[in-house]
Amino acid sequence: MRIERVTSTVSLKRTIDSGTEEQRQAVLEILSEVKTKGDYALKKYTEKFDGVSLSDLKVSRAEIEEAYKKVDKDVVGIIKEAAENIQDFHSRQVKQSWMTMKDNGTILGQKITPLDAVGVYVPGGKAAYPSSVLMNVVPAQVAGVERIVMVSPPGKDGSIPAGVLVAADILGVGEIYKVGGAQAVGALAFGTDTIQPVDKIVGPGNIFVALAKREVYGNVDIDMIAGPSEIVVLADDSALANEVATDLLSQAEHDERASSILVTHSMELAEQVSIEVERQVKLLPRVNIAKASITDYGAIYVTEDLEQAIKVVNELAPEHLEIMTEEPMELVSKIRHAGAIFVGRYSSEPVGDYFAGPNHVLPTNGTARFSSPLNVDDFTKKSSIISYSKQALEENGPKIAAFARLEGLEAHARAVEERLK
Repeated sequence: MRIERVTSTVSLKRTIDSGTEEQRQAVLEILSEVKTKGDYALKKYTEKFDGVSLSDLKVSRAEIEEAYKKVDKDVVGIIKEAAENIQDFHSRQVKQSWMTMKDNGTILGQKITPLDAVGVYVPGGKAAYPSSVLMNVVPAQVAGVERIVMVSPPGKDGSIPAGVLVAADILGVGEIYKVGGAQAVGALAFGTDTIQPVDKIVGPGNIFVALAKREVYGNVDIDMIAGPSEIVVLADDSALANEVATDLLSQAEHDERASSILVTHSMELAEQVSIEVERQVKLLPRVNIAKASITDYGAIYVTEDLEQAIKVVNELAPEHLEIMTEEPMELVSKIRHAGAIFVGRYSSEPVGDYFAGPNHVLPTNGTARFSSPLNVDDFTKKSSIISYSKQALEENGPKIAAFARLEGLEAHARAVEERLK
């Protein structure tokens, strides 16, 4: 890995992929056809892109039972335990509606209501992740969403990966459809004869899924347009080079455009980690992907001291941040921008990716400066409550009318004054 001394500021090599105009036009064509032709378009594009002709888009109970036969019982138990941990964590995020009353009889408040229906997109093929099912479905369930629909592209045998189906069934997802790509996003947004529309679409996907989500936003809500994964490790000379290297490579194996960065004030550690990364990357099954990621988007930044290292981390605003220092918890309060913070030697990123409980759907491309992990609030909406008493209107009506006239809205002013006569 390349080692650089930090003299001023640094930034991640951002990899926001907005797609080509050709890709966008292809997505628009697919969405238009799904909107007008419904199931016919879904089956047409499933055959075209996934190479399978389906008579029924909905996953049957028999298919789910067959999936359980393909997943080891111990693994089923692990998925259940992970789901419980995720549910416990997200249950602490729940907010309640509230009201307050003033002396003059004014009642003000906020009503929190879960969304009616949410669509969860789960990638297929090589990127078939049961963990994505858990992380997207559980917070919606905790929020109180009554209808959760899952879509995922089928393989050439017409099935969805067994682990994905088992995870969805453990959570009680009642609607699972074998459809992916932009056509699945269109079905969730507009509805077809088989798939009724939803209010929000969440979950990762390829560039066509991302472009489709962007196009249907406004008709429905979406979670985010996520980029490739990122990790920053903040370490001092107490960290072990072999462990830091494994953590950097755990991101690099995701994608050729994933970003893995070490920030440290120890040149000795930097050199050791660089050697370890070069040694370990050759041993990975996904060596070509990891090597490309490390070469193009990996870096080791060496700072003057720990305070400068913290400043660099906040400038990077990473999706994942690991703090591997002698007193890691003392540094948490100094971190302003990070999607998830992993504290200490025994809290490597996979702990959060799969099992601990916090959500692994995190802001990428530096958006941790203003964005948060997927959470219960993302599946609720808030309504303001305003109730004025006669006394309150008499006290404040003239002020309200004056404000309305300041903006040239005479009918607004009269709507208040008519009640004061």
